[in-house]
Amino acid sequence: MDSFAALSLFDMLSGLRRGDFSAVELTRACLARVERLEPALHTLITYTPELALEQAGAADRRYAEWRRDDPSAAWNLPPLLGIPVMIKDVLCLKGVRTTCGSKILENFIPPYTATAVQRLLDAGVAVVGKSNTDEYAMGSSTENSAYGPTHNPWDLQRVPGGSSGGSAAAVAARLVPLATGTDTGGSIRQPASYCGVTGLKPTYGRVSRYGLVAYGSSLDAVGGFARSAAEVALMVHTMAGHDPLDSTSAALPVPSYGLEGASLKGVRIGVPAEYFIEGIQPEVEQAVRAAITQMERLGAAVQPVSLPHTAYALPVYYLIAPAEASANLARYDGVRFGLRESGDAMWDVFFHSRGAGFGPEVKRRIMLGTYALSAGYYDAYYGQAQKVRTLIKQDFEQAFDMVDMVACPVAPSTAFKLGEHTDDPLAMYLEDVFTLPANLAGVPGLTFPVGFDARGLPVGMQLMGPHYKEDSLLRAAHAYQHVTDWHMRSPDLSI
Repeated sequence: MDSFAALSLFDMLSGLRRGDFSAVELTRACLARVERLEPALHTLITYTPELALEQAGAADRRYAEWRRDDPSAAWNLPPLLGIPVMIKDVLCLKGVRTTCGSKILENFIPPYTATAVQRLLDAGVAVVGKSNTDEYAMGSSTENSAYGPTHNPWDLQRVPGGSSGGSAAAVAARLVPLATGTDTGGSIRQPASYCGVTGLKPTYGRVSRYGLVAYGSSLDAVGGFARSAAEVALMVHTMAGHDPLDSTSAALPVPSYGLEGASLKGVRIGVPAEYFIEGIQPEVEQAVRAAITQMERLGAAVQPVSLPHTAYALPVYYLIAPAEASANLARYDGVRFGLRESGDAMWDVFFHSRGAGFGPEVKRRIMLGTYALSAGYYDAYYGQAQKVRTLIKQDFEQAFDMVDMVACPVAPSTAFKLGEHTDDPLAMYLEDVFTLPANLAGVPGLTFPVGFDARGLPVGMQLMGPHYKEDSLLRAAHAYQHVTDWHMRSPDLSI
């Protein structure tokens, strides 16, 4: 049963095409592993075994037709036919409950499917379920989910990161080979680091946001998790591309993310001093610097660069993101959809519905955002934050005039213990200090494992590149992973 867990995505696809096993057999094995490990990990909010088996059966029929009609025409097969996946529970899937990790949407069944998810369905995936997330993707630990926290597979007493912690933990535990995530301030890259997997946040606009329940509309990006750069490249390439249903979707062709012959020779990598700050866990800095040295051995040209406004990213983000969240979440009023609590007057319905439906972190950010947008404070706070955001974006543009990408840590430390930052929001926010700038600038970011600390917890490194240069980041990471095995290691889950 667990023998499938050892297979890479490409092993699975090859086995399915050769007929070594069927999509239904692969999906049943996946479901059995989920059922065995899920009580300890809690990666899911909604489990969909019947849907997964139905989709796997359809994949097997497609394989049978292909073998009967023209087995030489492999290009006619959808790229992910028969592969089990998890979908982060902020992306809509028609007919399947979508909660956003919130009580206010506990019984919401969307009547449509997000474009990114639809493209995966068109590619032939089997959806195992909707993965756990911090409520409305607001958090860095998946402890803010109204349905309970996810546990890190490497240490069940620690967080998997957030907000896409359910997806990252599921891939790390080999429950599924692929899972979607979203990244507003690091919510793909940070959990990828904590869980020892590869996670890609594409350029803002590269993947459609249609059907993504909005948190910060100018920051949100849809991406995904896999074990390796090659695997996540196939997944994100499948989801990417212009979508007329999303006005912020980039009307640009998506280049091939093929990584054959990927090399670091001649690649210029910048190392920003601003990301190696006082207080960073020494083992994190050592592992990241060792990975940069390895890339240099593989032919990369490494040089220092400066991103001088990095220190302002945290306060800027926590003005802009809550302001956008305040506006986006105003629609949850107990009238149009979602939870409805009774009241004597309209305002009582609003007050009771939002009070009972939203958790404390969501309320905190709504209050911060409403304050920043209020009369008399808009120019002083939100307006100034947007100006500094422009400076952060310009920092990246100037750096990318000199280098092809920058390499730096993902988080100041490895995964922290469950409950460690629950009563200290600022300490929680600081966990995203290295990931926020990429969202503010809209540039792509890729995280992949580069080592472990003394407690056996994964350490990740991130690469950030110019807009729409995901392929360059993926090729660099693939070249590194070709000569290292950090991404192939998995946690001991003999539960």
